[in-house]
Amino acid sequence: MREEDRQLSRPLQPRRLSPVVELNVGGEFYTTTVGTLRKLPGSKLAEMFSSSAKACIDAEGRFFIDRPGTYFGPILDYLRSGQLPTQHIFEVYREAQFYEIKPLVKLLEDTPQIFGEQVARKQFLLRVPGYSENLELMVRLARAEAVAARSSGVLVCVVPTEENASFCADALRVLEADKRSVIKFGPWKAAPDVKDLLDCVKMDIMAQGYQVDYKSHNEKAFSFAHSDYFYTFLFTWW
Repeated sequence: MREEDRQLSRPLQPRRLSPVVELNVGGEFYTTTVGTLRKLPGSKLAEMFSSSAKACIDAEGRFFIDRPGTYFGPILDYLRSGQLPTQHIFEVYREAQFYEIKPLVKLLEDTPQIFGEQVARKQFLLRVPGYSENLELMVRLARAEAVAARSSGVLVCVVPTEENASFCADALRVLEADKRSVIKFGPWKAAPDVKDLLDCVKMDIMAQGYQVDYKSHNEKAFSFAHSDYFYTFLFTWW
């Protein structure tokens, strides 16, 4: 092994490791103490700075961690003083999970943002059959119709109950006979209604970087009541 390789990856020796250490976390620089990093025994961060761990060192001799540096500051603040983040909650939550800072993970899970996402919204979407697959199909259909167009629309049918599904069956057959693609969501067994589902779809597609909105779908072949269940999602490309 070359000498430079031995310098870049070597065990941390207690007698050589200064109580104060400099870190390079994804290009962001931090100064802290070994005691802070080892504050929670059993965490991945404490393990990284144990006497038997191998450290990755950057060109300036700082300990390098290949993670997003922006969200490491709140991790350090919690280890130093128990301070909880007030911004970028989801990103800090992800980093706390990676470093296995379990007390911080638990505290963040009790925040309205994480609680609402993990316990309320995601648990609802788990009760909507084929939700993730439908999102992927919507994006594929929209992209397929985007050639030389500023926008493209995807027709969806949202039916919370079996009764709603039966009511819309004839309209779906008409669309199928016309060889028109329709993405059907539902039925599902949960309290949220059509508007809640539509907002979830919009939110999750926008999270992928797309500009999208939805509106009621009206056409002469449908009765007015169908407007409660058929919607067009409009993808804008430029």
